[in-house]
Amino acid sequence: MVYTTDKSFFWKGFRDGAPFVLVAIPFGTLFGVFATEAGLSVVQTLAFSATVFAGAAQFTALQLLQDNTPTAIVLASALAVNLRVAMYSASLTPFLGAAPMWQRACAAYLTVDQSYACSIMQFEKEPEMSVPQRMAYFFGSVTPITPLWILATYLGAVLGARIPESWALDFALPITFLAMIGPMMRTLAHVIAALVAIVVALLTVSVPFNLGLLIAGAAGMVAGAQAERMLERKSP
Repeated sequence: MVYTTDKSFFWKGFRDGAPFVLVAIPFGTLFGVFATEAGLSVVQTLAFSATVFAGAAQFTALQLLQDNTPTAIVLASALAVNLRVAMYSASLTPFLGAAPMWQRACAAYLTVDQSYACSIMQFEKEPEMSVPQRMAYFFGSVTPITPLWILATYLGAVLGARIPESWALDFALPITFLAMIGPMMRTLAHVIAALVAIVVALLTVSVPFNLGLLIAGAAGMVAGAQAERMLERKSP
């Protein structure tokens, strides 16, 4: 199928992003339950999801707050978890950097794992797309997820303990990242970065305040960057 208008690219993005709803709903619901069990009100829980809009960082921060972790460590850990979004932004800039400021500001807020994974694969597959078409696709890919994430958070916060443990909503977190990581392992450098981060995370699991996550993330990035440099030197 050939897409020629901004509207058609929006709906293509919508369709490509729609499958992630299957994990966004249980993921958001789980966060709502977790947040209210940690003592947050429904309003605070919704504000948390709406302002941060980053599930993994939200879970990390909330868990550390429950453990009475110092605020500086909570902020550093949440930023470390979300550091990948800065790399997403850098990766998207060559494709979206020429868009108007207000569009880029909205895109920055809506840059999450799902919208990035869909968009970068689409942009690389069809490099001839115009900037308005890329923006339309990007916003389309995140449109199915955003309102349902907030709604699922609300439902989780309201229902709370009424949700049976047998539903195992926590499956959504690993499934979401596995679904996104698989297609992104396109080069040896990506694979090396992932493997190093996994190994270091396992080795540092006993480090206090979950600081092993920071160490593992840094190690993975360094390993991936070094591997990429070595591969570039070897390439003709």
